[in-house]
Amino acid sequence: MTIDTAPSLGARPVGADTDRPSIPRVYDYSLGGKDNYGVDRSAFDRIRRIAPRQGDVHLMNRRWLTRAVRSLAEGAEVQQFLDLGAGLPTRDPLHIVAQECGRREVKVVYVDNDPLCVAHGRAMLERNENTHYLPGDLTDAAATLDNAGRYLNLQQPVAVLLGAVLHHLGDDEDPAGVVSRYIDLLPAGSYVAITHYCDPGPGHPELHELARQLERAHVEEEFGSGRYRSRDDIRGLFGSLDLVDPGLTPLDEWWPQGPPIRAKACEEQLILGGLGRKPRFGLARIGGSDRLSRGPHLLSPTTRQFPERAASWDHSRKPR
Repeated sequence: MTIDTAPSLGARPVGADTDRPSIPRVYDYSLGGKDNYGVDRSAFDRIRRIAPRQGDVHLMNRRWLTRAVRSLAEGAEVQQFLDLGAGLPTRDPLHIVAQECGRREVKVVYVDNDPLCVAHGRAMLERNENTHYLPGDLTDAAATLDNAGRYLNLQQPVAVLLGAVLHHLGDDEDPAGVVSRYIDLLPAGSYVAITHYCDPGPGHPELHELARQLERAHVEEEFGSGRYRSRDDIRGLFGSLDLVDPGLTPLDEWWPQGPPIRAKACEEQLILGGLGRKPRFGLARIGGSDRLSRGPHLLSPTTRQFPERAASWDHSRKPR
């Protein structure tokens, strides 16, 4: 199953303005959608002159989010998802993955600040009582969670999805602080999934130069946002969370579904993803015995992903 939605973020949503390219509409175009205009297609075509496989980067991002949601719904039995900067729905949105892998009772709330995304999302995604699309500014964690709390039980674990959105926050908007406020407000046992454009630095000259070119194209020429941050900066976004194995990795190296079919293009190496977990302190039931657990790093390579499922995990399988 493929999942294609288009993220949106920032204080200046474009909406239906046809004179400016819109980040969610450009993502929609790059993923084969139809909710975009000539200005969006032209902007993305200019990006592809620098990075011809940038569309594949967006597809990698969707595959990664699909695997993360599937792993959480199946492996950790997470029953609540909050997708921030959810953007324009196109095919098979994330609630379908969560509700098919878990149970139909799994609750999914999408949030975006762009009124066009909200209108499309409500019309196309709110097809059952456990799926909702809300307007909101993800940089205001308290207000966003208060609004989402109409549909989610915030006393129980929630998986917050931040797929390809935090790189659209400038340093002055303090993306690490934004995530930290969510971490503080979420209950123990919650998860935060993040994907983010990466600049590997001068030690990798070719990739570093491409990252600088792409950032200039995103920020100065096309969209006004799109930062390529260092690995350490991206790791810092997870704050106090425990990283679930295999940690912060290139997207196709995070529990891949099979061997690579070709060498990765340079632009495909400029995005990282990771899943963090807010620890449950205290005794966890592990393999029939009680063990003090402060996070997934204390468990075996398979079960350390989801300690709460360790006793019943099928050790012949990895998360897909």
